[in-house]
Parts: sequence; C-alpha cells; structure tokens
Amino acid sequence: MSDRIVDEEPVIVTHTGPKGVINDWRKFKLESMDQEVLPPSKRELLRQMSSPQKPKDVCMSAQEYELIKEDDEKSLRKYRKQCMQEMHERLSFGPKFEAVYDLDSGEAFLEVIEKEHRLTVVVVHIYKDGVKGCEALNSCMDCLATEYPSVKFCRINAAATGAGERFPDEVLPSLLVYKAGELLGNFLAVTQHFNEEFFATDVEAFLNEYGLLPEKECGPGAEEEEADVE
Repeated sequence: MSDRIVDEEPVIVTHTGPKGVINDWRKFKLESMDQEVLPPSKRELLRQMSSPQKPKDVCMSAQEYELIKEDDEKSLRKYRKQCMQEMHERLSFGPKFEAVYDLDSGEAFLEVIEKEHRLTVVVVHIYKDGVKGCEALNSCMDCLATEYPSVKFCRINAAATGAGERFPDEVLPSLLVYKAGELLGNFLAVTQHFNEEFFATDVEAFLNEYGLLPEKECGPGAEEEEADVE
C-alpha cells in the first residue's frame, strides 16, 4: 500500500502567554455578560479592559483583578470550555463518520482498510445472520459509532468477504481493528469475553483495554454535565 500525503493547515494561535489569555478573557466577559444589569461603572470598566486601543504591555490593575476574581465559577467554566473547544477544532483533522458502514464485498473490505485516512482507526465486525451474539454486537456498533465519530465502524457478512471458509460460525462474531492498513487487533468469537447479555459499554471497555479507541470526544451537553458535577 502506498502512503498518502495529507495536506494539513498550520495551527495558528492568535494569543500566547499570560497577557494574551487576559486579553481574551476580557473580551469574553464583555461579550457574554448581560450589559443591561451591570452598574454603569462596572460596564465602563469592562469596556476599557476589552478595548483594542488599550496598550498590550500594561499590567492588569488591582481593580481589574478584583473584577475577574469576583466573577462566578460558572462563567469561568464556560470560558475554559470555549477555549478548549477552539483548540480542539484547530487541532482536529481527518474525516468524521458517526455511523456504521455496511461492506458488501471482499473488495470493499480491502478498500476500507487500505485507502482510509492513515490516522483513522477502522473497526470491522464480521458477522453471520442467526449466529449468537452477532445481532447484539451490531447494535453495540451503532452506539459506538455515534460516540466515536473519528473511528470508522464497518460490518460485513462473512459470506460476502470472499473467504467465508476462514470465518465459520465458531469464530463469529469477529472484530478486526486496523490503522494505516495494519492489523492492530484480531478478536475471534469476541463475545466470549462478555456476559451473555452485553452492551456497547462492554465492547467499549474491551477495546479500550487494548488501547484501540481514541479519547472520546465531548458532546454538546458536556458543559452542562460538568456544571452539575461541580
């Protein structure tokens, strides 16, 4: 398999160092706070703090420090979350999938292994209708595909692989994990590692045990969940 060169845009950071963070925070506070409920003096101070004409080499005053210090924790968490999200967007690359792909032939199987993005983890479920555990594992794959959109989850009927003799009922369901065309995990009769009734979290834990899944991406409700915990 020939390596593909992927053009990636350079990461550009507009603010670095403590002064840059402070300036970003000032701008964020001015934009996010309800200006109507602020006292005129505090509103004017916020405006001055976020003004682009404010010299960048001026240290934060005691008055500015007290203003930031007295801001509530929820607003601070929101700002931190926004910074992390922006950083994640700058550093994230590669395709997103969010669904399980059905492969209908051995050629399609080989293509997804050899031609996928070199940083994409590909998880292939080889199944057969009527074999115990296959249907349940298919359902688990559907759930995991939404939890790990950067992972390409696929499934293929053993008969469609063109090598059905290598996948008799005794070794199904099977999970094969690839990255950059190389086989990282080959789990035959994988449901033997689970209880008779298993769920997506069990499959997730199993794959994580072997370090085969990337870090889970935060969903839209992560901020609210974090606030509830704290």
